[in-house]
Amino acid sequence: MKALILVGGYGTRLRPLTLSIPKPLVEFCNKPILLHQVEALVKAGVNHVILAVSYMSELLEKEMKEQEQKLNIRISLSHEKEPLGTAGPLALARELLTENSEPFFVLNSDVICDFPFTDMVRFHRHHGKEGTIVVTKVEEPSKYGVVVCEADTGRIHRFVEKPQVFVSNKINAGMYIFNPGVLERIQLQPTSIEKEIFPVMAEQGQLYAMELQGFWMDIGQPKDFLTGMCMYLQSLRMKQPERLHSGPGFVGNVLVDPTAKIGANCSIGPNVTIGAGVVIEDGVRIKRCTVLKGSRIRSHSWLESCIVGWSSSVGQWVRMENVTVLGEDVIVNDELYLNGANVLPHKSIAESVPEPRIIM
Repeated sequence: MKALILVGGYGTRLRPLTLSIPKPLVEFCNKPILLHQVEALVKAGVNHVILAVSYMSELLEKEMKEQEQKLNIRISLSHEKEPLGTAGPLALARELLTENSEPFFVLNSDVICDFPFTDMVRFHRHHGKEGTIVVTKVEEPSKYGVVVCEADTGRIHRFVEKPQVFVSNKINAGMYIFNPGVLERIQLQPTSIEKEIFPVMAEQGQLYAMELQGFWMDIGQPKDFLTGMCMYLQSLRMKQPERLHSGPGFVGNVLVDPTAKIGANCSIGPNVTIGAGVVIEDGVRIKRCTVLKGSRIRSHSWLESCIVGWSSSVGQWVRMENVTVLGEDVIVNDELYLNGANVLPHKSIAESVPEPRIIM
């Protein structure tokens, strides 16, 4: 089977991290976001992954060449010269997608969940129509576009944008399976699959919804990236607890790369991910944070709800909180307070940031 992953966007919502590398390569729980998806696809029998790309594609290409060998699959890049929305990329990749008559997956690249790819195939073959979309239940449907479908069969009737009265609490989870016939509906021009293609398919009875079990998050922005990390670590706790770190000073779910070094009298967790080659000095307190590869947190600092970018350095007795995000190679001097700071790569911070703002 084939899968098309929509990785085209500029990743603006996840800046400053995406100023250094394309969003699909940003490590989420110590593995590039894209690899979480690709590995799950391979497990479900996918042997050809097509990446719909636009910017910074050289870096993606290099990384994917390595993965191609490692996973023993074919990875193709489909380059869009202008943004084509969420449906246009399917038309651009038409030749690759129609090499055979099998159904194919389409995924948004920001989604993290217990990927249900094997179940999707089964569900799609069972109803026999043109498309399947995965839906997930949400607490506040009025913030989203919701999917109205038959409870027993999953047949989709319609889509309602940000409903003010309750019609459904199921939203599009950004994972689809289509028969190749769907490509006849899509022109090679900027097109929204959600707004222009799906409503027509639903009207013709060709679109079905499969409900996702377990957690789901769109991790395209820092606050949701951290929430998604908490959900993912909890899922590891249930399914592969041996991958989590435990011992004195570790609280709750913590994922630590074996090459990281952690000092004495630290308190790490709950909900922390520590990347490769990270050094955490003595007496550091970290909760609900991701610390990316090669960073150093100096002694007695206190971090909560932060993302520390690659090769950054946080001084002694620093306090950082409220979704502070450091880009790559940022230096934070000793004894500073950062509240919701968004710091661009290669900056040196010499004074506190008491109110949330971007440091350029």
